[in-house]
Amino acid sequence: MEAPKTTVVILTLILVNSDIFIPRTSSEGVTAEEAVQLRDEVREMFYHAFDGYMEHAFPRDELKPLSCGGEDTLGGYALTLIDSLDTLALLGDKERFSTSVEWIGKNLQFDINKTVSVFETTIRILGGLLSAHLIASDYNTGMRVPSYDDELLHLAEDLGRRMLPAFDTPTGIPFGSVNLRHGVDQNESKITSTAGGGTLTLEFGVLSRLTNDPIFEQLTKNAVRGIWARRSRINLVGAHIDVFTGEWTQKDAGIGTSIDSFYEYLLKAYLLFGDEEYVFIFQEAYKAAMHYLYNDPWYVEVNMNSAALVWPLFNSLQAFWPGLQVLAGDLEPAIRTHAAFFSVWKKYGFTPEGFNLATLSVQRGQKSYPLRPELIESTYWLYKATRDPRYLDAGRDMLASLQSSARCTCGYCHIADVEAHSQEDHMESFFLAETVKYLWLLFDLAAGPDNLVENGPYKYIFSTEGHLLPATPQISLVREHCLYFGAYCRSSDLRLETNISIIAKDPREMNSNGSYSCPGAACSLSRFNPQNSPPMSGLIKQGFCPGITHGQRFGIQYAASADENHHDEPSAQRSENVVQSHSVVVISNHNAELASPQPSAQIDHDKDSEPNDPVSAVPPEEERQPGVSKEL
Repeated sequence: MEAPKTTVVILTLILVNSDIFIPRTSSEGVTAEEAVQLRDEVREMFYHAFDGYMEHAFPRDELKPLSCGGEDTLGGYALTLIDSLDTLALLGDKERFSTSVEWIGKNLQFDINKTVSVFETTIRILGGLLSAHLIASDYNTGMRVPSYDDELLHLAEDLGRRMLPAFDTPTGIPFGSVNLRHGVDQNESKITSTAGGGTLTLEFGVLSRLTNDPIFEQLTKNAVRGIWARRSRINLVGAHIDVFTGEWTQKDAGIGTSIDSFYEYLLKAYLLFGDEEYVFIFQEAYKAAMHYLYNDPWYVEVNMNSAALVWPLFNSLQAFWPGLQVLAGDLEPAIRTHAAFFSVWKKYGFTPEGFNLATLSVQRGQKSYPLRPELIESTYWLYKATRDPRYLDAGRDMLASLQSSARCTCGYCHIADVEAHSQEDHMESFFLAETVKYLWLLFDLAAGPDNLVENGPYKYIFSTEGHLLPATPQISLVREHCLYFGAYCRSSDLRLETNISIIAKDPREMNSNGSYSCPGAACSLSRFNPQNSPPMSGLIKQGFCPGITHGQRFGIQYAASADENHHDEPSAQRSENVVQSHSVVVISNHNAELASPQPSAQIDHDKDSEPNDPVSAVPPEEERQPGVSKEL
């Protein structure tokens, strides 16, 4: 049922006229000298927490920063050290990076009787091992460890194989947990989150390409297909799904809790691997999100079938979205949304886990700030894209909040209540893997960058845990399957049309119609050099070879759920639409400053401005393992 227009108007007026949405403001100005000082302060922040962990918690998983103890929260295998490896490399700390790599190679093993989260183990442990391996084994990074002999890669492969039993389901969507010695327990829950099943492609894909075993990449890609095939008729996905039946057990669609990184990995898997199937899905999923979830400048949660508003809530995991929009080139909504999200930080000094947009207050039961990185991450990407000094001001404010309220005896503490600023005796590993990393990158960029990401030999894709995955030829060009910009279908004369206007190509490769053809039958892409690739001003638009549909080409057909009836579908009679069109541009050169997106390939976000009645009830709380899951 549609909400009365008066309800929508009132909610819109509250959001626009309140001080919770702060639009573009004048900058106080962080000077270059201050940027250097702030960068050095972040470096000290890292070592205060890292040294606290190594002295009081290692080799346990995480630090208890108030009591100066340790705790095992994932598998009992030095989680924080593994998660911190590429941050040590980014800071240029060759001595500690080398020592840590050598210790892990000699002492870590995964033949243990522990049941672990597939999602968390993949993004934190597998991603950390792979990123560190790629840095430690490559002279070009300047961090090559002389004694290193692929020990971390062998550990990563062993860990990956121990998680493969989780994918043995009728849908291809993995179980949420797996025992590293015995596989999936017979009593394991068959319900998993969309993020948990759809955020594995980067790490497993890199593992496949480094080990020359396609099984890891194939299974995680099938999991994405399994989720996307069960999307609603309006291209939204729910929060939780039964991995055996494929039925959605929670049909709330949003960009935050339990779904967030599903969207993230669709785009990033394309950027890293060049597999156009991911970008086709991303385009459809992104368009639906902007149409049904975007209530400028906020995002709401709706029923995946009917688009009926479930509840208007900003949750802290949504804060990654503006950064993802920068990667997609959709800057205008990213700027507005970041301003809105940051206004919540300014109000409380931190972002609570939940902020109710109807009452403009912290959501009951969601008052904590567990040192999350997402808003800082988006601040870094927006500064990188615009060089607007307001983002340095935002970073300075966020650093000040952490220093004044989260710093504690041996590290940095969770904030239990953003209103009272009370501390909790816990420090997530992602604080060192992401929160500190993005802050340091932000100020280093302003100070004159000198690090692997900005000045290194490769373009890097950041995993959802902030791990550095380089677009080396071994990873990005291994298959050479004609999956890149301007390429064509291999097995027929059907061309893959593009809207890319300024990629520097040899004019001899251009056809009379202005498109490009593969240079040979094998469509080798060895001529594509990721280190010197020109910037792109467009994104593949149609998403399929002419004459066949996306579903026909890839076998991803829409599969309606058994309980999806006509009355669930969104009403054709909507209120007045506010049509917002944004150019979407995949950025291939992250070292260059980004100009405004060019209108070469548009996704039209035909956002309905009339959401349904907000619901005041608090949804049931999720069951959580110890610690704060990235997917929850």
